[in-house]
Amino acid sequence: MLGKVLTSLLLLAVFFYEPAEAQKKKETLLSEKVTQMMEWASKRSVIKMNGDKFRRFVKAPPRNYSVVIMFTALQPQRQCGVCRQADEEFQVLANSWRFSSAFTNKVFFASVDFDEGSDVFQMLNMNSAPTFLHFPSKGKPRRSDTYELQVRGFAAEQLARWVADRTDVQIRVIRPPNYAGPLLLGFLLAVIGGLAYLRRHNLEFLFNTNVWAFSALCFVLIMTSGQMWNHIRGPPYAHKNPSTGQVSYIHGSSQAQFVAETHIVLLFNAAVTMGIVLLCEAATSDMDIGKRKIMCVAGIGLVMLFFSWLLSIFRAKYHGYPYRCEHVNIGFSCLIHCDWLRCCFVSY
Repeated sequence: MLGKVLTSLLLLAVFFYEPAEAQKKKETLLSEKVTQMMEWASKRSVIKMNGDKFRRFVKAPPRNYSVVIMFTALQPQRQCGVCRQADEEFQVLANSWRFSSAFTNKVFFASVDFDEGSDVFQMLNMNSAPTFLHFPSKGKPRRSDTYELQVRGFAAEQLARWVADRTDVQIRVIRPPNYAGPLLLGFLLAVIGGLAYLRRHNLEFLFNTNVWAFSALCFVLIMTSGQMWNHIRGPPYAHKNPSTGQVSYIHGSSQAQFVAETHIVLLFNAAVTMGIVLLCEAATSDMDIGKRKIMCVAGIGLVMLFFSWLLSIFRAKYHGYPYRCEHVNIGFSCLIHCDWLRCCFVSY
Protein backbone atom coordinates (compact mmCIF):
# COMPACT_ATOMS: atom_id res chain seq x y z
CA MET A 1 0.00 0.00 0.00
CA LEU A 2 2.78 2.40 0.93
CA GLY A 3 4.56 1.57 -2.33
CA LYS A 4 1.50 2.51 -4.38
CA VAL A 5 1.22 5.83 -2.57
CA LEU A 6 4.87 6.61 -3.16
CA THR A 7 4.53 5.68 -6.82
CA SER A 8 1.51 7.97 -7.20
CA LEU A 9 3.32 10.84 -5.53
CA LEU A 10 6.33 10.30 -7.78
CA LEU A 11 4.13 10.35 -10.89
CA LEU A 12 2.43 13.53 -9.73
CA ALA A 13 5.82 15.16 -9.10
CA VAL A 14 7.02 14.23 -12.56
CA PHE A 15 3.72 15.43 -14.08
CA PHE A 16 4.00 18.88 -12.52
CA TYR A 17 7.77 19.13 -12.85
CA GLU A 18 7.95 18.71 -16.62
CA PRO A 19 5.56 21.61 -17.48
CA ALA A 20 7.24 23.82 -14.92
CA GLU A 21 10.64 23.01 -16.39
CA ALA A 22 9.38 23.67 -19.92
CA GLN A 23 7.87 26.96 -18.84
CA LYS A 24 11.11 27.97 -17.20
CA LYS A 25 13.06 27.20 -20.38
CA LYS A 26 10.51 29.19 -22.40
CA GLU A 27 10.86 32.20 -20.11
CA THR A 28 14.66 31.96 -20.23
CA LEU A 29 14.65 31.80 -24.02
CA LEU A 30 12.23 34.75 -24.23
CA SER A 31 14.39 36.79 -21.86
CA GLU A 32 17.46 36.09 -23.98
CA LYS A 33 15.66 37.13 -27.16
CA VAL A 34 14.35 40.35 -25.64
CA THR A 35 17.77 41.18 -24.21
CA GLN A 36 19.41 40.61 -27.58
CA MET A 37 16.83 42.72 -29.41
CA MET A 38 17.26 45.54 -26.89
CA GLU A 39 21.04 45.40 -27.32
CA TRP A 40 20.72 45.66 -31.10
CA ALA A 41 18.17 48.47 -30.82
CA SER A 42 20.52 50.43 -28.55
CA LYS A 43 23.11 50.42 -31.33
CA ARG A 44 20.82 50.87 -34.36
CA SER A 45 17.23 52.06 -34.29
CA VAL A 46 16.53 49.83 -37.29
CA ILE A 47 17.85 46.32 -36.68
CA LYS A 48 19.36 44.70 -39.76
CA MET A 49 18.24 41.10 -40.18
CA ASN A 50 19.16 38.21 -42.43
CA GLY A 51 17.40 34.89 -42.83
CA ASP A 52 18.75 33.33 -39.63
CA LYS A 53 17.91 36.32 -37.44
CA PHE A 54 14.45 36.60 -38.98
CA ARG A 55 13.62 32.96 -38.31
CA ARG A 56 14.99 33.03 -34.76
CA PHE A 57 13.76 36.40 -33.47
CA VAL A 58 10.61 36.98 -35.55
CA LYS A 59 9.15 33.69 -36.73
CA ALA A 60 10.12 31.31 -33.93
CA PRO A 61 8.26 31.41 -30.59
CA PRO A 62 8.28 32.53 -27.87
CA ARG A 63 7.89 36.24 -28.55
CA ASN A 64 6.07 38.91 -26.53
CA TYR A 65 7.10 41.86 -28.72
CA SER A 66 5.96 43.16 -32.11
CA VAL A 67 8.36 43.70 -34.99
CA VAL A 68 7.80 46.15 -37.83
CA ILE A 69 10.00 45.13 -40.76
CA MET A 70 10.80 46.99 -43.96
CA PHE A 71 11.67 44.63 -46.79
CA THR A 72 13.85 46.56 -49.18
CA ALA A 73 16.58 46.45 -51.84
CA LEU A 74 19.18 49.11 -51.09
CA GLN A 75 22.14 47.75 -53.03
CA PRO A 76 23.24 50.06 -55.89
CA GLN A 77 22.82 47.36 -58.53
CA ARG A 78 19.11 47.15 -57.68
CA GLN A 79 18.62 50.81 -58.69
CA CYS A 80 15.67 51.20 -56.32
CA GLY A 81 15.41 54.93 -55.67
CA VAL A 82 12.08 54.47 -53.91
CA CYS A 83 13.73 52.07 -51.46
CA ARG A 84 16.21 54.75 -50.41
CA GLN A 85 13.48 57.34 -49.91
CA ALA A 86 11.38 54.89 -47.88
CA ASP A 87 14.44 53.89 -45.84
CA GLU A 88 15.04 57.51 -44.84
CA GLU A 89 11.45 57.85 -43.58
CA PHE A 90 11.64 54.51 -41.81
CA GLN A 91 14.83 55.62 -40.06
CA VAL A 92 13.08 58.82 -38.92
CA LEU A 93 10.23 56.77 -37.46
CA ALA A 94 12.54 54.29 -35.72
CA ASN A 95 14.73 57.06 -34.28
CA SER A 96 11.65 58.89 -33.00
CA TRP A 97 10.61 55.74 -31.12
CA ARG A 98 14.09 54.76 -29.94
CA PHE A 99 14.93 58.15 -28.41
CA SER A 100 11.49 58.88 -26.95
CA SER A 101 10.78 58.67 -23.23
CA ALA A 102 8.08 56.05 -23.90
CA PHE A 103 10.50 53.57 -25.50
CA THR A 104 9.93 49.98 -24.38
CA ASN A 105 10.56 46.48 -25.69
CA LYS A 106 6.97 46.28 -26.96
CA VAL A 107 7.88 47.20 -30.54
CA PHE A 108 11.10 46.85 -32.53
CA PHE A 109 11.91 48.12 -36.01
CA ALA A 110 13.96 46.01 -38.40
CA SER A 111 14.85 45.73 -42.08
CA VAL A 112 15.59 42.85 -44.42
CA ASP A 113 17.54 43.61 -47.58
CA PHE A 114 16.90 41.42 -50.60
CA ASP A 115 20.59 40.73 -51.15
CA GLU A 116 21.08 39.68 -47.52
CA GLY A 117 17.82 37.82 -46.96
CA SER A 118 16.48 36.59 -50.30
CA ASP A 119 15.34 33.40 -48.55
CA VAL A 120 13.02 35.54 -46.41
CA PHE A 121 11.51 37.10 -49.54
CA GLN A 122 10.92 33.61 -50.93
CA MET A 123 9.49 32.39 -47.63
CA LEU A 124 6.91 35.21 -47.64
CA ASN A 125 6.26 35.04 -51.42
CA MET A 126 7.31 38.67 -51.71
CA ASN A 127 8.19 40.09 -55.14
CA SER A 128 8.24 43.86 -54.61
CA ALA A 129 10.14 46.34 -52.50
CA PRO A 130 9.85 48.36 -50.39
CA THR A 131 7.21 46.56 -48.34
CA PHE A 132 6.31 47.11 -44.69
CA LEU A 133 5.00 44.22 -42.56
CA HIS A 134 3.97 44.06 -38.93
CA PHE A 135 4.56 40.81 -37.05
CA PRO A 136 2.34 40.88 -33.95
CA SER A 137 3.46 39.54 -30.60
CA LYS A 138 0.76 36.86 -30.74
CA GLY A 139 -0.58 35.03 -33.74
CA LYS A 140 0.22 35.34 -37.42
CA PRO A 141 0.18 38.57 -39.44
CA ARG A 142 -3.19 39.49 -40.88
CA ARG A 143 -4.00 41.33 -44.05
CA SER A 144 -4.11 44.63 -42.18
CA ASP A 145 -0.55 43.99 -40.96
CA THR A 146 0.69 44.76 -44.49
CA TYR A 147 1.13 48.48 -44.98
CA GLU A 148 -0.68 49.93 -48.02
CA LEU A 149 2.29 51.77 -49.44
CA GLN A 150 0.68 52.68 -52.76
CA VAL A 151 -2.30 54.29 -51.01
CA ARG A 152 -0.77 55.92 -47.94
CA GLY A 153 2.79 56.69 -49.08
CA PHE A 154 5.88 56.12 -46.97
CA ALA A 155 6.00 59.34 -44.95
CA ALA A 156 7.06 58.71 -41.34
CA GLU A 157 3.85 60.28 -40.06
CA GLN A 158 1.72 57.86 -42.08
CA LEU A 159 3.80 54.92 -40.92
CA ALA A 160 3.42 56.07 -37.30
CA ARG A 161 -0.38 56.09 -37.64
CA TRP A 162 -0.31 52.57 -39.05
CA VAL A 163 1.98 51.34 -36.25
CA ALA A 164 -0.33 52.91 -33.66
CA ASP A 165 -3.31 51.16 -35.25
CA ARG A 166 -1.56 47.77 -35.16
CA THR A 167 0.27 47.95 -31.81
CA ASP A 168 -1.44 50.72 -29.78
CA VAL A 169 1.98 52.38 -29.51
CA GLN A 170 1.81 56.11 -30.15
CA ILE A 171 4.99 57.48 -31.74
CA ARG A 172 5.55 61.19 -32.06
CA VAL A 173 7.62 61.70 -35.19
CA ILE A 174 10.54 64.06 -34.61
CA ARG A 175 12.45 65.06 -37.70
CA PRO A 176 15.95 66.53 -37.69
CA PRO A 177 15.93 70.28 -38.40
CA ASN A 178 15.87 71.16 -42.08
CA TYR A 179 16.96 74.70 -42.85
CA ALA A 180 16.66 74.40 -46.63
CA GLY A 181 13.07 75.70 -46.71
CA PRO A 182 13.64 78.82 -44.56
CA LEU A 183 16.89 79.60 -46.38
CA LEU A 184 15.21 79.29 -49.78
CA LEU A 185 12.32 81.48 -48.65
CA GLY A 186 14.74 84.06 -47.25
CA PHE A 187 16.73 84.05 -50.50
CA LEU A 188 13.56 84.50 -52.55
CA LEU A 189 12.39 87.39 -50.38
CA ALA A 190 15.85 88.97 -50.61
CA VAL A 191 15.79 88.74 -54.42
CA ILE A 192 12.32 90.25 -54.60
CA GLY A 193 13.29 92.99 -52.16
CA GLY A 194 16.48 93.70 -54.10
CA LEU A 195 14.64 94.00 -57.41
CA ALA A 196 12.03 96.26 -55.85
CA TYR A 197 14.80 98.45 -54.39
CA LEU A 198 16.69 98.68 -57.69
CA ARG A 199 13.51 99.68 -59.48
CA ARG A 200 12.10 101.75 -56.66
CA HIS A 201 11.59 104.70 -59.02
CA ASN A 202 9.68 102.56 -61.54
CA LEU A 203 7.37 100.02 -59.94
CA GLU A 204 5.00 99.67 -62.86
CA PHE A 205 5.93 95.98 -63.18
CA LEU A 206 4.00 95.37 -59.95
CA PHE A 207 0.84 96.41 -61.78
CA ASN A 208 1.58 94.32 -64.89
CA THR A 209 -1.43 92.06 -65.44
CA ASN A 210 0.63 89.56 -67.45
CA VAL A 211 3.00 88.97 -64.51
CA TRP A 212 0.16 88.37 -62.09
CA ALA A 213 -1.71 86.20 -64.62
CA PHE A 214 1.38 84.05 -65.19
CA SER A 215 1.97 83.70 -61.44
CA ALA A 216 -1.65 82.73 -60.83
CA LEU A 217 -1.53 80.23 -63.70
CA CYS A 218 1.61 78.58 -62.30
CA PHE A 219 -0.03 78.29 -58.88
CA VAL A 220 -3.18 76.75 -60.36
CA LEU A 221 -1.19 74.23 -62.42
CA ILE A 222 0.84 73.18 -59.38
CA MET A 223 -2.25 72.71 -57.21
CA THR A 224 -4.35 70.89 -59.84
CA SER A 225 -1.54 68.45 -60.64
CA GLY A 226 -1.55 67.04 -57.10
CA GLN A 227 1.53 68.61 -55.51
CA MET A 228 -0.30 69.24 -52.23
CA TRP A 229 -1.27 65.57 -52.07
CA ASN A 230 2.40 64.68 -52.50
CA HIS A 231 3.36 66.99 -49.66
CA ILE A 232 0.79 65.44 -47.31
CA ARG A 233 1.09 61.76 -48.23
CA GLY A 234 4.73 61.57 -49.33
CA PRO A 235 4.26 59.00 -52.15
CA PRO A 236 7.24 57.42 -53.97
CA TYR A 237 8.54 59.08 -57.12
CA ALA A 238 7.91 55.92 -59.13
CA HIS A 239 7.63 52.17 -58.57
CA LYS A 240 10.17 49.62 -59.79
CA ASN A 241 9.45 45.91 -59.69
CA PRO A 242 12.65 44.26 -58.39
CA SER A 243 11.80 41.01 -60.18
CA THR A 244 11.19 42.39 -63.68
CA GLY A 245 12.94 45.75 -63.36
CA GLN A 246 9.90 47.49 -64.90
CA VAL A 247 9.38 51.07 -63.72
CA SER A 248 5.85 52.47 -63.38
CA TYR A 249 5.36 56.22 -63.44
CA ILE A 250 1.54 56.14 -63.44
CA HIS A 251 -0.25 54.53 -60.50
CA GLY A 252 -2.91 52.06 -61.58
CA SER A 253 -5.38 53.09 -58.88
CA SER A 254 -7.53 56.20 -58.60
CA GLN A 255 -6.81 56.27 -54.84
CA ALA A 256 -3.08 56.98 -55.14
CA GLN A 257 -0.44 58.56 -57.35
CA PHE A 258 3.31 58.78 -57.87
CA VAL A 259 5.34 62.00 -57.79
CA ALA A 260 6.39 61.43 -61.40
CA GLU A 261 2.71 61.17 -62.33
CA THR A 262 1.99 64.64 -60.96
CA HIS A 263 4.88 66.05 -62.98
CA ILE A 264 3.50 64.44 -66.13
CA VAL A 265 0.00 65.80 -65.45
CA LEU A 266 1.47 69.24 -64.74
CA LEU A 267 3.27 69.20 -68.10
CA PHE A 268 0.16 68.07 -69.99
CA ASN A 269 -2.06 70.69 -68.33
CA ALA A 270 0.49 73.38 -69.13
CA ALA A 271 0.58 72.28 -72.79
CA VAL A 272 -3.23 72.35 -73.04
CA THR A 273 -3.26 75.81 -71.45
CA MET A 274 -0.64 77.01 -73.92
CA GLY A 275 -2.79 75.71 -76.78
CA ILE A 276 -5.84 77.60 -75.52
CA VAL A 277 -3.78 80.78 -75.14
CA LEU A 278 -2.52 80.45 -78.73
CA LEU A 279 -6.08 79.99 -80.01
CA CYS A 280 -7.28 83.07 -78.12
CA GLU A 281 -4.36 85.14 -79.41
CA ALA A 282 -4.96 83.93 -82.96
CA ALA A 283 -8.60 84.96 -82.77
CA THR A 284 -8.09 88.40 -81.21
CA SER A 285 -4.64 89.68 -82.20
CA ASP A 286 -3.89 92.22 -84.95
CA MET A 287 -1.07 90.21 -86.52
CA ASP A 288 -1.07 89.28 -90.20
CA ILE A 289 -3.24 86.37 -91.28
CA GLY A 290 -0.28 84.02 -91.91
CA LYS A 291 1.03 84.20 -88.36
CA ARG A 292 -2.49 83.84 -86.99
CA LYS A 293 -3.01 80.68 -89.05
CA ILE A 294 0.21 79.20 -87.64
CA MET A 295 -0.81 80.07 -84.10
CA CYS A 296 -4.25 78.55 -84.64
CA VAL A 297 -2.90 75.27 -86.05
CA ALA A 298 -0.29 75.05 -83.25
CA GLY A 299 -2.95 75.72 -80.61
CA ILE A 300 -5.30 73.07 -82.00
CA GLY A 301 -2.43 70.56 -82.18
CA LEU A 302 -1.37 71.18 -78.58
CA VAL A 303 -4.89 70.90 -77.20
CA MET A 304 -5.79 67.77 -79.20
CA LEU A 305 -2.52 65.92 -78.49
CA PHE A 306 -2.05 66.64 -74.80
CA PHE A 307 -5.72 66.48 -73.88
CA SER A 308 -5.88 63.08 -75.55
CA TRP A 309 -2.92 61.95 -73.43
CA LEU A 310 -4.63 63.30 -70.31
CA LEU A 311 -7.68 61.21 -71.17
CA SER A 312 -5.43 58.17 -71.59
CA ILE A 313 -4.02 58.65 -68.08
CA PHE A 314 -7.54 59.16 -66.75
CA ARG A 315 -8.72 55.92 -68.37
CA ALA A 316 -5.73 54.03 -66.95
CA LYS A 317 -6.64 55.13 -63.41
CA TYR A 318 -10.44 55.08 -63.69
CA HIS A 319 -11.20 51.77 -65.36
CA GLY A 320 -14.40 51.77 -67.35
CA TYR A 321 -14.23 55.44 -68.32
CA PRO A 322 -16.27 55.55 -71.59
CA TYR A 323 -14.45 58.22 -73.59
CA ARG A 324 -11.40 57.60 -75.77
CA CYS A 325 -9.01 59.71 -77.78
CA GLU A 326 -11.15 59.48 -80.91
CA HIS A 327 -13.98 61.28 -79.10
CA VAL A 328 -11.60 64.17 -78.49
CA ASN A 329 -10.55 64.25 -82.13
CA ILE A 330 -14.18 64.28 -83.28
CA GLY A 331 -14.98 67.08 -80.83
CA PHE A 332 -12.13 69.23 -82.03
CA SER A 333 -13.00 68.53 -85.67
CA CYS A 334 -16.42 70.00 -84.94
CA LEU A 335 -14.87 72.98 -83.21
CA ILE A 336 -12.81 73.82 -86.27
CA HIS A 337 -16.02 74.68 -88.12
CA CYS A 338 -17.30 77.07 -85.47
CA ASP A 339 -17.10 80.83 -85.93
CA TRP A 340 -14.65 81.24 -83.03
CA LEU A 341 -11.92 79.31 -84.87
CA ARG A 342 -13.00 80.30 -88.35
CA CYS A 343 -12.20 83.93 -87.57
CA CYS A 344 -8.53 82.91 -87.37
CA PHE A 345 -8.54 82.30 -91.13
CA VAL A 346 -10.64 85.25 -92.19
CA SER A 347 -9.12 88.67 -92.72
CA TYR A 348 -11.04 91.48 -91.17
